[in-house]
Amino acid sequence: LFLLLALYHKLILPYPASDTSSKKEKKGAYWEVLASFFKIKGIVPAIAFLLLYRFSESQLTKMASPFLLDSRENGGLAMSLTEKGFAYGTVGIISLLIGGILGGILAARHGLKKWIWWMAIAINLPNIVYIFMSYVLPENSVTINLMIAVEQFGYGFGFTGYMLYMIYLASKSKYKTAHFAIATGFMALGMMIPGMMSGYIQELLGYQHFFIYVIICTIPSFIALWFVNRTLDPDFGIKNDTVG
Repeated sequence: LFLLLALYHKLILPYPASDTSSKKEKKGAYWEVLASFFKIKGIVPAIAFLLLYRFSESQLTKMASPFLLDSRENGGLAMSLTEKGFAYGTVGIISLLIGGILGGILAARHGLKKWIWWMAIAINLPNIVYIFMSYVLPENSVTINLMIAVEQFGYGFGFTGYMLYMIYLASKSKYKTAHFAIATGFMALGMMIPGMMSGYIQELLGYQHFFIYVIICTIPSFIALWFVNRTLDPDFGIKNDTVG
């Protein structure tokens, strides 16, 4: 249906004579923008960082909800949909926002380079609360909400560094908007691929060992960060440097 509509719009609908463009120029411009992204200095470690920074978190995110909802016989917390919705939709969101705002304030005061290691730690290490919950299986909703708040606060704080790095990467090019869009594509890819395999790994390992595995998966994130941090401008992020 959509294909037929597209053909109708292309072949039948009228359009003004001024609404024309050079196909060769468009194609050339697209390839120039794409090629110039891969010519940015240090692009290989930068892409590795974009793909691996959330390697652990992307797997945890996919399995956190099943863990909260699954029965205790299967190793889950047996929360109701209402309880889970409050934990992630209210407590988690508030904690996420607080973490993100704090990360932005600190980066604006001291620069991204000063805080990016702490942000990487914040987005990765709080995942350990799921190891605790998978072994203890707490029944107290306050305890569960507190654990989720800690993890989501760390996620918000750490994700700030990720977003600022993408802005920094794009700022080194004359195609800032296009290159930021390409960077977000790598971000999505870095979430999608690990997330696709997380369910299979959880079924293979069980919740307890899966969450231990998730912590081990933080190692590539720190390795990738070590490479990009070496060339990171220490002044980037301070005051208005993140704009443009």
